[in-house]
Amino acid sequence: MKHIFLFLFLCGSVSASFSQQITCSPKDKAAVENKLAEIDGMFQGNFGETMVNVGKTFMKTPYVAKTLEIGDTETLVVNLQGLDCTTFVENVLAFSKLLRKEEDTFDAFINNLEVIRYKDGELDGYASRLHYFSEWIANNAEKGLLKDITGEIGGAEITKDINFMSTHRDLYPFLADDVNYSKIKASENYLNSQAICVLAKDEIAKNEHLIQSGDIIALATSINGLDVTHTGIATREKDGRIHLLHASTGSMQVEVSKLPLADYLKGIKSNTGIMVARPL
Repeated sequence: MKHIFLFLFLCGSVSASFSQQITCSPKDKAAVENKLAEIDGMFQGNFGETMVNVGKTFMKTPYVAKTLEIGDTETLVVNLQGLDCTTFVENVLAFSKLLRKEEDTFDAFINNLEVIRYKDGELDGYASRLHYFSEWIANNAEKGLLKDITGEIGGAEITKDINFMSTHRDLYPFLADDVNYSKIKASENYLNSQAICVLAKDEIAKNEHLIQSGDIIALATSINGLDVTHTGIATREKDGRIHLLHASTGSMQVEVSKLPLADYLKGIKSNTGIMVARPL
């Protein structure tokens, strides 16, 4: 995979506690402020629908991988110019939370983004980022931001060895540092002590009526060492079916899947099912 190199600067207008930990381009700071203006008034009491409406304002934004893997130290990267599947979900959730709280400042946005992206809501080096999405769901559930509802809609517990990062150390530049590597190993050991719940691929269609617009969908995988390979946001479209609003690696942009989720997943051989998390 190619590394993405961007010209970035430390935003000078943010609060002092963040000033040495944020990486943001002038375009992205302006993009955040423009997005705040664009979504103003979008919250109408239904948080799930708000998630979808905010998410759709990102339609056609380019898919760009590894936008967080920059610099020599971990910083809170603000980048709305290119999104991968996880940063798309994180940004949509961060902006939607602002609407619910009636906040509209850049500082409030970056506070939300840090809380969502990092373990226990605090940036403390590379290993504090929630790299594995099953841990992302579990940790954000502990923060009270969402609830893992997979078991409630027909999912079953599975166990699987999660070790892709440590066994593919060369793919992650930050893991050249032995301290980062050992901390990631510790996170993997913790994940391997926990069962995760997955709704099997062939069970999705008959249970999709229990999925709501705005639910966060994570695609579980059979790939060794990985829990999840992709994520997005559920949206019930005009056909009455649940589709996936996501930063797509197929079209290389944010889009709504043409096929309903259950049918879309049939084309992904490595997919085993989904995890579903409902923002609170």
